[in-house]
Amino acid sequence: MTLEAEVEALRKVPLFHGIDETKLRLLAFISDRTEYPAGERLCSQGEEGDCAFIILSGDADVLVETPEGEKKVAQVSENSIVGEIAILCDVPRTATLVAATNMDVLTVSKDDFLKLLKEFPDISLEVMRTLALRLERTTRDLADARRGAGAG
Repeated sequence: MTLEAEVEALRKVPLFHGIDETKLRLLAFISDRTEYPAGERLCSQGEEGDCAFIILSGDADVLVETPEGEKKVAQVSENSIVGEIAILCDVPRTATLVAATNMDVLTVSKDDFLKLLKEFPDISLEVMRTLALRLERTTRDLADARRGAGAG
């Protein structure tokens, strides 16, 4: 995949939707491209997060520990970013990510991502806006789930 194709892929990631092409090009340049075969673990719940994963192709299962063992709670695919919370906050990974198919992934390190945010505050604003929208949607979904649980 060329740098141009990586920039085009980054443009499709909602977290980077409002970021101009020059900065997306810089993000692609500082990222590492990695291929993961199906079944390989990208990260594990509880470990320190030192990078975020931008999925260029393929699918990954999101697993969380339960008293009965690991349970699949979601699947992420092309144009998704995973692990961004761990690189923005010093919190352990909240889930395990396992390649469900062969995957092509851009990996951006915590240090490089934070340097990019400091250098270009407009990227920080776009990231905050997107994360705030996600938080609002999650809060709304939780409220709906509680209302549904109370009604049943």
